[in-house]
Amino acid sequence: MARRWLITGCSSGLGLALAEAVAAAGDTVLATARKPATLEELRERHPDRVVTAALDVRDQLQVSEAVALAEDRLGGLDVLVNNAGYGLFGAVEEVGDQELRDQLETLVVGPWRLVREVLPGMRARRSGHIVNVSSLAGRMGLPGLGAYVTGKYALEGMSQVLAAEVAAFGIKVTAVEPGGFATHYGTAVNEAAHRIDAYRETVDPMLTAMRGMEDLPEIGRPTDFAAAVLRVVNAEQPPVRVPIGSDSFAAITHAEESALTELDAARALTHPA
Repeated sequence: MARRWLITGCSSGLGLALAEAVAAAGDTVLATARKPATLEELRERHPDRVVTAALDVRDQLQVSEAVALAEDRLGGLDVLVNNAGYGLFGAVEEVGDQELRDQLETLVVGPWRLVREVLPGMRARRSGHIVNVSSLAGRMGLPGLGAYVTGKYALEGMSQVLAAEVAAFGIKVTAVEPGGFATHYGTAVNEAAHRIDAYRETVDPMLTAMRGMEDLPEIGRPTDFAAAVLRVVNAEQPPVRVPIGSDSFAAITHAEESALTELDAARALTHPA
């Protein structure tokens, strides 16, 4: 049975690849982007399977209208994918209040809005799947990406709580955690307006690595990400948190092992023998 999807951030990269894969698999999708003109070719390739709409996840009215359009044109929603996002680069001391608010509005508040809008329909149908696109940055601290890491940690926390709250209604929740993929993320990342020279040596190597990431021969392809998400949605009981990409598994495994080492050190400090 064909499913009905709403995917945010489909203008390029992971979102576009996923919308393409969903349509190719025979499902229908409301593909959204802040600039819907970027979705015209996708709709032309799949005129019977793709509906497009403008959606800035920071705009409550556009969120409500997009979900209403999905209910009207698709007949309901089976899968929501919160994919829209961008990166802000800067040390914690460098990031201003408004820059932080803008980052969290996109990475946390926007997905929360969409979840709130789709849940009444999913609860009524007693089925559905919410996929929040997190990152390996949702499991570890990366110098220079404090605002982005904070947003992804918050998104993962929301996903874990939501999974517990909606399981009784037959609704699944998954936070997928992609590692490096050949998208424009690294070149499009925004730098904080106020940079401090003292941090350059600490954080700028991360920025340099991100800028060159797309050209690495071993980096994942967006089509690989899309295929992995389809497998997650097809699974009967997917985990709540799913790394995607070999680098993501390796980095998260290292982070989890380091966390256990830190826990042991903390136990020795606070509960001495």
